[in-house]
Amino acid sequence: MRPVFEFLAAQPVLTVFLLVGLGSALGRIRIAGVSLGAIGVLFGAMGLTAWGVSAGVAIELPALIGDIGLVLFAFCVGLIAGPSFGHALRTAYPLLLVVTGVLVLAAAAAFVLGRVMGVSVLTIAGTFAGAVTNTPALAATGGSPEATVGYASAYVFGVIAPMLAIGLALRHRADDTDEPVPLVDKAVRIDTTARPTAGELSRRYGGRITFSRLRPKGGGDMATVGPETELPPGGVVNVIGPQDAVDAVADELGHASSLDIVQDRTHLEYHRMILSNPKLAGRPLASLGLRERFGATIPRVRRGDVDIVATGALVLQQGDRLQVVGPRAAMPALAEMIGDSERGISDINPVALALGIAAGIGIGLIQVPLPGGGTFALGAAAGTLIVGLILGRIRRIGPIVTTLPSTAANVLSELGLLIFLAYAGTKAGSLIISAIASGEILRLLLLGFVITSIVVAGTYLVARHVMRTGGTRLSGVVAGTLTNPALLAFANMRTDYDMRVALAYTLVYPAAMVVKILLAQVLVTL
Repeated sequence: MRPVFEFLAAQPVLTVFLLVGLGSALGRIRIAGVSLGAIGVLFGAMGLTAWGVSAGVAIELPALIGDIGLVLFAFCVGLIAGPSFGHALRTAYPLLLVVTGVLVLAAAAAFVLGRVMGVSVLTIAGTFAGAVTNTPALAATGGSPEATVGYASAYVFGVIAPMLAIGLALRHRADDTDEPVPLVDKAVRIDTTARPTAGELSRRYGGRITFSRLRPKGGGDMATVGPETELPPGGVVNVIGPQDAVDAVADELGHASSLDIVQDRTHLEYHRMILSNPKLAGRPLASLGLRERFGATIPRVRRGDVDIVATGALVLQQGDRLQVVGPRAAMPALAEMIGDSERGISDINPVALALGIAAGIGIGLIQVPLPGGGTFALGAAAGTLIVGLILGRIRRIGPIVTTLPSTAANVLSELGLLIFLAYAGTKAGSLIISAIASGEILRLLLLGFVITSIVVAGTYLVARHVMRTGGTRLSGVVAGTLTNPALLAFANMRTDYDMRVALAYTLVYPAAMVVKILLAQVLVTL
């Protein structure tokens, strides 16, 4: 096998794609109903590299390959979570304190136990970095051989233990109270004489419901419904929203009607259209003026795999699939305005993508002085994640769209993740043999076990049983606390890419990254 290993070591581009392909195939193998998913790339790369080292050949991918994959992944995950991140941050800051406290406790335990076992401070710091699967923390220790051996010794359990915790968390998904509620349509006969407007009702129900069309009393021409539209007695209106809100509106207005006004296309048509016109991305729905210009309305939007009630304040994203209701004659003009092109889903918006990543890398390079003469930097991963969150949140700067369609962002993040895992696996695999040969392996395995257990169990127990975090969101919290993209991929695969996973991951990731780097530097100085 030595000639094969030498060939792979000399061809890093071929090797990275070989590892991605074979590792992904490994990740699809199901044992007792469980598969590794993208983590198969990590473990496959570790195994192949360790095999090569045992044969006297070091198979390592250039750091540039890993860096490209990591920043691409981090930036796109930030874009995906950006629109909801502001609200999550305002409501979940206690969770960040919990993550910080758990990491500090783990570092303190690592120092005390490590010194009792006679382990050097450099090795303790490296073991801490490996146990919390954080390469920037290893770099913060100076990357000495002692620290590197500790990192490699603790890394594998630092991946396996959170995987078990994520699997346990997702067993409780059925009890989640924050699951997105499916939208329903209901035709309602209006009995009340109060003549409320559609906008008044929508505001009263917190923007959870909207209306698509109104059939006046006596069966006149059907019309679309806008915020100012009065709902007269005797008419039939189509209400859209979660089941409980739609039922409450029906009780307030009158009663459910047997007329199927949605299927009546005598006067109005409805089409699904893809928002591919970049000039409309990042703009509130109300700013399009569809009723004034075309007599049309958009009652719901499908973003990714989630249906959203389309209020006037909803900010549109390129790649959104819009349910457009309007006169048949206006449909061609509406399609031209919206774009309605499949390319809109796959447009990678290279201006925002490249400049956003460049800005994130630049922010990550900024050195912040610390007391005692040291310095601190966020690093490329945290920097690009933060910039992605900001650009995903603001969506537009003047005429420039700052985000990507959700489909394109998901594809790029997955590609970046797989490339990074192949790189990380070759790096960790080459160190495992050194860790075994060091003679300290048993002590370092025990130390890593304790550190990882404190972090994983502490985060899980407090978030689950004290803060009542749902299972789906908790899987993202665990992955973000460990700052490990492979764990995010594992949780995504198990949840069919539920948005709550990525949102929780990005919520705790920046804080966990900063705390780990600082703690690693503190451990070295003790």
